[in-house]
Amino acid sequence: MAPSNIPITTCILILTCITITNAVQSDINCLKAFKDSVQDPENILSNWDFNNNTEGSICKFTGIECWHPDESKVLNIRLGSMGLKGPLPPALENCSSMTGLDLSGNSLTGPLPTNISKVLGLVTTLDLSSNGFTGQIPATFAGCSYLNVLKLDNNQFSGQIPLELGGLNRIKVFSVVNNQLSGQVPVFQNGSISAESYAGNPGLCGGPLKRCERKAKKTQMGVVVGAAAGAVALVALIVGVGTMVFRRKVVRKRKNDDPDGNEWARSIKGTKTIKLSMFENPVSTMRLSDLMKATNSFSKENIIGSGRTGYLYKAVLEDGSSLMVKRLQDTQHSEKQFASEMATLGQVKHRNLVPLLGFCVAEKERLLIYKYMSNGSLHDTLHPIGDDPNRLDWTSRLKIGIGAAKGLMWLHHNCNPRILHRNISSKCILLDENLDPRISDFGLARLMNPVDTHLSTFVNGEFGDLGYVAPEYASTLVATPKGDVFSFGVVLLELVTGEKPTHVTKAPETFKGNLAEWVTQLSVESRVYDSIDESLREKRYVDEVYQFLKVACSCVVPGPKERPSMFEVYQLLRAIGEHYHFSADDDEVLMMPSYTGDAGHIELIVARDRLEKY
Repeated sequence: MAPSNIPITTCILILTCITITNAVQSDINCLKAFKDSVQDPENILSNWDFNNNTEGSICKFTGIECWHPDESKVLNIRLGSMGLKGPLPPALENCSSMTGLDLSGNSLTGPLPTNISKVLGLVTTLDLSSNGFTGQIPATFAGCSYLNVLKLDNNQFSGQIPLELGGLNRIKVFSVVNNQLSGQVPVFQNGSISAESYAGNPGLCGGPLKRCERKAKKTQMGVVVGAAAGAVALVALIVGVGTMVFRRKVVRKRKNDDPDGNEWARSIKGTKTIKLSMFENPVSTMRLSDLMKATNSFSKENIIGSGRTGYLYKAVLEDGSSLMVKRLQDTQHSEKQFASEMATLGQVKHRNLVPLLGFCVAEKERLLIYKYMSNGSLHDTLHPIGDDPNRLDWTSRLKIGIGAAKGLMWLHHNCNPRILHRNISSKCILLDENLDPRISDFGLARLMNPVDTHLSTFVNGEFGDLGYVAPEYASTLVATPKGDVFSFGVVLLELVTGEKPTHVTKAPETFKGNLAEWVTQLSVESRVYDSIDESLREKRYVDEVYQFLKVACSCVVPGPKERPSMFEVYQLLRAIGEHYHFSADDDEVLMMPSYTGDAGHIELIVARDRLEKY
């Protein structure tokens, strides 16, 4: 069945290999229209060659950054000080995944589009400073609710700054310096915008500036306007209070009417036949109602995990076998796009990845069906609630580290196009019945709202566990393979220290950093031994533990270029555990095109040598 023909409330079995293109034609059209709309006297855009149809070719264009280097989906456009002329191209709205636009220091002119929120609705950083833009600042900027940075300084804007901009509750930087603006300035909710942001506009007042003077008028217009404004404010207050009361009632009602939090599940009950791949029975037929029964209608008692991508439920089938069902949250893809992504992910098979068995589209809900992992997540195993006498021993931790590295290495180096995880943590590394690690949630970052998962949540401190986030992400806001390496390095530190990424119990109370910073500090002080989990300090393992810790530290160095690749990380760890013979297929990595023949043996020797350098 082709993805485009998938009916509502139908779950699809992924069995066949389907060639999927990840090209985003709208983004290509966006850049074409941009190039056609602006004048480029310095020929800066000369390498914008649209005759090249290779996937990700636009990512090599001057000033273009993509979400993934092998995918034509624009993340940022950075064309500051390029000598460009002309108006702001409205066709930028076709770059539908763009979160950053920097056109500062050019010679762009004319008014901004009045529907700016439609053109740049998901942009979080906008820099149009030092151009020649004229006219009024569009009030529709208030609809760009994800804006963190808005720079409009050194232009020729006139009139009043729309007071509606005060509703941009994420704004951190706002500047209209050196324009021709007048009147009252908006009042931003976070109060962080200072008077310096308005310098060079002598007609402005209010907020952090001088108070606005009331001018006496011969007519009663001022009284009328004031009364109208007061009435609007009163209505707004009443509506605000009413809304707050209503929301509280709704929340209480939901808690009373939906104690299990699964009203959404009961609303999608259906009887459509679905196919599901299972290991005990290669192809079995189920109904959506069977899946509902297996999860007790997705009751909270069946939740076995949660994360940024959604809740994970245990499903117990009538034959006694178990599955895991993930309910995705905030996916912005259409049914067709979602099915295409699932068809692609269904082809990604590796012994250290959690197998995706199928998926379900039921109205607005998106459900993913996985093989059940009986030993839960690595996070829960390493950090159990209460005292757990069955703590992981050293060989189990080394085995998990090597296996997880192999899975992530395979995503980075063997998949075409390669897959960046973007959210690697001990919570998404699951353990099967043999304590073999299986990476979950790979590829799911592409299904989520790009702003909420990769930018706004980070800025607002909600990016999962910040202890895993590479330091460069705060400034670049771009996911990279070396970002995954940093996150994986934190997982390795968890394995060897037994500490959580953002809460180090063995650190002094004055220490406010994360796990990576703590271990790095101890390393500088030559006290790295103090970071090792006490249960791992047996003399016979101490050399291996130290080597393992060296690899972890090499992954979390601040500079991304100084970190090893995931292939190198895997080979380094494999060299440490070579004599354990954890798996019979360690040489499967040699199937990679760039590492054939005796390359694996050579890489293993190099890995041993590299360990001595750390």
